[in-house]
Amino acid sequence: MVTARKGALLLIALALVLILGGCASQHDADENYYLVCANTQIGYWQAARAGFLKAAAQMKVKAEVVGPDTYDPKAQQLAFQKLLQGKPTGILVSPASPELMRGDIEQAIAAGIPVITIDSDSPDSKRLLFIGTNNYEAGVMGAKVAAGAMHGKGNVVIFTMPNQANLDDRLRGYRDVFASYPGLKIVRMVDIHGDPRVAFDTTEQIIGQKKEKVDGFVCLEALAGKEVANVLDRYHVAGKTVVAMDTDPDTLGWIKKGVIAATIAQKPYTMAYVGLKMLDDLHHHKLSSLQQNWAQDPFSPLPAFVDTGATLIDKNNVDGFIAAQKSATAK
Repeated sequence: MVTARKGALLLIALALVLILGGCASQHDADENYYLVCANTQIGYWQAARAGFLKAAAQMKVKAEVVGPDTYDPKAQQLAFQKLLQGKPTGILVSPASPELMRGDIEQAIAAGIPVITIDSDSPDSKRLLFIGTNNYEAGVMGAKVAAGAMHGKGNVVIFTMPNQANLDDRLRGYRDVFASYPGLKIVRMVDIHGDPRVAFDTTEQIIGQKKEKVDGFVCLEALAGKEVANVLDRYHVAGKTVVAMDTDPDTLGWIKKGVIAATIAQKPYTMAYVGLKMLDDLHHHKLSSLQQNWAQDPFSPLPAFVDTGATLIDKNNVDGFIAAQKSATAK
């Protein structure tokens, strides 16, 4: 009986070793994943980096974040091209310029390297899918805030970076809502070229020098909102509506002070975390072809779009958001 029991225990132990051994060998030693950002130094992409590396640590795979430390679409393209000289297992990329990156994405796909876009899409490329915010709906969300705060009338300046797919989608959302308010006019579109100083200087010209009649400022990206608020505060200008994007600490601070009406929080941590998990799954469960148009295949194993969601942050919930943000960062 004792011998039989020992034998059973040995079999159980052996089974556990095999199971655990199988889990340990699920990932190959040479798996190497990359996240290619457009501006690695801003808080938004540092949050994405945290999600990317968290997933990598859980799966025990190599992961690296690359890209320029200032907004530079060409430098981002060069960073992506450099990766293709090796043999990365998979790439996440947020194209600053969808058309500029299109050929490089297709080159990677042709070489058998799965590519997923996050945050900003390159919809005409052969990327496998897009993970990010429903940017049109984010624009609709912000436009409703602006229209309500401005009582449906007034002149609006919009800060953006044209030809970036996510920002263009947000702009479309704003335009569609504003179309229902004949009194709301977009009087200027400002291309900040990824430089927050452009937003500061332009707002200063409008408020301090030209004294143009502008009632609202809409910021379609993360950099401009806090700059607009800073100028309004410096010139002691009240009564202007500012709608920002993303959750830079200064942006949240200006919401607490009542200078920015609201901002729209995205989930870059989630985008990168989910993105790496999906790349890893694609590596271990390979598609029959990376070049097939899976988005149009009714039996595709891949979604065409993963919506990670967005949340409106205003004075009513900003404190709760900041507390949750700190808690998540501490973890």
